[in-house]
Amino acid sequence: MTPFQEKVYGALAGVPRGRVISYRGLARRLGCPGGARAVGRALRENPLAPHLPCHRVIGSDGRIGGFRGAVAGPEIARKRELLAAEGVKFDENGRLREPSRML
Repeated sequence: MTPFQEKVYGALAGVPRGRVISYRGLARRLGCPGGARAVGRALRENPLAPHLPCHRVIGSDGRIGGFRGAVAGPEIARKRELLAAEGVKFDENGRLREPSRML
């Protein structure tokens, strides 16, 4: 695990159940504005999933984003299931239904 990954995973651990954060928001928490893609790459390598909840990170536009390196298919369906189990839902256009859940 790289030092950057450790920082990303440490910040991610602070995202509570039932809440989400954007890739950009997580990067800003790390003092790395513009580092949303780097955060996404670190999350793709998350060896502690699902115990370390990378499914709680979504796009800043409220869309679901990627999961385990995928942007469609069964991985995204699984991310939706994990979030739905925490009360986080998306509308028919694929956007976060309750923006107040975003940190």
